[in-house]
Amino acid sequence: MKPSRPLFLAALVVVVAVVTWAVLRSAYVSLPPLPWTAVPTLLLLALGEGFSGWNVLRRIRRKPGRQRMPEPGRKSPKPIEPMAVARLAALGKASAHTAALIAGVFGGFAINLATQLDKPTPRHDFFVSGATFLAAVVLVAAAFFLEYACRVPKDPDEEERDRRASRA
Repeated sequence: MKPSRPLFLAALVVVVAVVTWAVLRSAYVSLPPLPWTAVPTLLLLALGEGFSGWNVLRRIRRKPGRQRMPEPGRKSPKPIEPMAVARLAALGKASAHTAALIAGVFGGFAINLATQLDKPTPRHDFFVSGATFLAAVVLVAAAFFLEYACRVPKDPDEEERDRRASRA
């Protein structure tokens, strides 16, 4: 499995937003008002994935948690099982792509409704779609971080070779 590429995720958002905008030009009138419930849902998912990413990163690199006064002899955190890391990496990749699709859909909604802000229902839908777009972007960032945190750290000898090669 290859890591997600930010350019691909951004292109996915743009393409889906354009398609959504084109569809909504003729179909918006028949749709019910947008619910606001997606915003807290996406933000809670982002919080969970961000915390998981921080925890995995700490456990893979075996760094102790943040503390006020360092304790001598403090043990490193327990190592994480490789299968759990693989599952979390897959979750991060899937979440990043899904959140990019969601951001594209609600970005298309916001673009379509930007010209109709004088009416109450489109104005409400514009703010809901804008907030959902932003929440989806936050989820993309958290999922991308989770996916990054699941990478295997380089061997110290390999890092030294990379540094020497970049200097030459």
